[in-house]
Amino acid sequence: MLELDLILLPFLDNIFPSLTEQQQLLFEKLLECEDQDMFQWFLRKSDPEEADILTIVNIIRQNTGIQPE
Repeated sequence: MLELDLILLPFLDNIFPSLTEQQQLLFEKLLECEDQDMFQWFLRKSDPEEADILTIVNIIRQNTGIQPE
């Protein structure tokens, strides 16, 4: 999904290297989720049910240009 690439590629380039090993593992786990779910999470339309996935989603939300409504 192109929209996810626009969110995740800059995050990978700029933020991912500074994450802890645990956070990087959470990111890898996040990539196993459905694209449509991730897109809704990043747009703050919903939150993931799993707390660990919510942790990495919040890190991504805080480090992208996507603004809350």
